[in-house]
Amino acid sequence: QVQLVESGGGLVQPGGSLRLSCATSGFTFDRYAIGWFRQAPGKEREGVSCISRSVGITYYADSVKGRFAISRDNAKNTVYLQMNSLKPEDTAVYYCVARPIWCSTTAADFGSWGQGTQVTVSS
Repeated sequence: QVQLVESGGGLVQPGGSLRLSCATSGFTFDRYAIGWFRQAPGKEREGVSCISRSVGITYYADSVKGRFAISRDNAKNTVYLQMNSLKPEDTAVYYCVARPIWCSTTAADFGSWGQGTQVTVSS
């Protein structure tokens, strides 16, 4: 059974940084694409970033490009999302997602989801 556990969310001021972690188990980690989606109240679920299988090719939403960086540590079965220059519009619940093929921006393509971690950007 695939398990994804997010951590690292919290309250941060605009311009600050957070690093989210997604600890995984129950699957062959380096054969899965791992990504992050987020959802804010009243807004659609948005694909934030994704990292491919073992080669580590990355993808970012235009809204976070240049500010966020995704990485994976295959030895630890963990994916990270480094978030810099945070803005109030980044406030959302962030979900770690996984699928055993290429990255996707479609939420339904990901069969495995974590419970989410709240990120709040406010002064």
